[in-house]
Amino acid sequence: MTSTTGFPDLLSEVRAFRARHPEVRYVDLISLDIPGHFYGKRYPIDMLEKVAAGSPLKLPQNCVLLGAQGGLFPIGDYCFNDGDPDAPRRLVPGTLKPVTWEREPLGQMLITSDGTAAPIEFEPREVLARVLQRLERRGIRPVVAFELEFYLFDRALKDGLPQFPRDPASGDADDQPNMHIERLSRFSDVLREMVETANAQGVDANVITAELGPGQFEINFAHCDDGLRAADWAALFCRSTRGVALKHGLRASFMSKPYLHAPGSGMHVHVSLYDPAGNNLLAADAQRPLRHAVAGCLALLPHCMPVFAANHNAFRRYGAMVNTASRASWGFEDRDACIRIPESDARNLRIEHRLAGADANPYLVLAAILCGMEHGLDAAQEPIAPLNEDRGSGIDFPKDMLGAVAAMRGHPAINEGLGAEFVMVYCENKRQDHLAFLQEVSAREYRWFL
Repeated sequence: MTSTTGFPDLLSEVRAFRARHPEVRYVDLISLDIPGHFYGKRYPIDMLEKVAAGSPLKLPQNCVLLGAQGGLFPIGDYCFNDGDPDAPRRLVPGTLKPVTWEREPLGQMLITSDGTAAPIEFEPREVLARVLQRLERRGIRPVVAFELEFYLFDRALKDGLPQFPRDPASGDADDQPNMHIERLSRFSDVLREMVETANAQGVDANVITAELGPGQFEINFAHCDDGLRAADWAALFCRSTRGVALKHGLRASFMSKPYLHAPGSGMHVHVSLYDPAGNNLLAADAQRPLRHAVAGCLALLPHCMPVFAANHNAFRRYGAMVNTASRASWGFEDRDACIRIPESDARNLRIEHRLAGADANPYLVLAAILCGMEHGLDAAQEPIAPLNEDRGSGIDFPKDMLGAVAAMRGHPAINEGLGAEFVMVYCENKRQDHLAFLQEVSAREYRWFL
């Protein structure tokens, strides 16, 4: 990591940070759990220096297993039969950055169990690390770029429901679906600070697009030849973007489908594969490896739906409005497909995986995509017809969480590719989270059935 962080070791990174930011007294040490939320500890910065020098850093292992609302479920022997043990974590070099959206000066730094003496098998970053290490042993280096869509809402909720954001200039609700460039101007202050804050976190965020939904935007990240860092960027961007929005009297949400009448928000992931000499593997042999990778992604997609659609709401995206597929499909320059092949030269040939909701866990989404591509390269089979040739082409996938969990849990290629222990833990976490979500009688049920 030395070559990418600019520091010879962690201790010099912490000391340099203290010299640049003497006002910072505390640093949030953060890691992403299974549902995609950050957990961690707030450390005095002098104690952080001790950790950087080699003092142990431990957190409860079961923090990774938290449900969407922060509770724990009995999963195998975890949570309630294991004594809730601590597990080692390490600091991720190059991620110590200032937090500018809080009221007091803070820092933050990513921590992870991957690369420790006892990595947590079901930690999302560790799952992705294992996949990347397996590909590296095969001489395959992914280059990855995330794109994230999100909505802005007014900060105040009305009867618990989100409200359209107010135009900062006119005060009117931004309730019109459009992709007009003027929306970027109206919300330029908050959008500019979102990008600048992300850049200050080391996230190479760049292009901003006004999307079709009211108050909906998309931010693109640069292509990155380090898959872990690319997923780090997506995770850190979500955290800082929410904070910046609150500073401006708004809410930023990556919820997959906040409005039934408007498009949902997706996590689009561009992936190309290179050999040690820098050649694009997908472009070789008249693009046959590209087609094999597509076929593998399509074959495993129905068994990865709990990863791509991480909650009950996320399943509402599929087949609704525009550019969200209802079946596993692919196509050239076709945004109706789950897997789009953007027009490019041979050097930049890639897939764009468009199925995941914006609130999915980026580490797990990328791990699942790479497993699909690897599976396809090994099987060397041709994919189904692209949508460009047959608009009805596609493979069915589950449209509800319980069906999706059942399809994922017993699939041999998923268990082998992502790890059997992870698959067991993840599926049970999602199953129980979904059942807990259903344990409330809604006003709609009373209207229908009382």
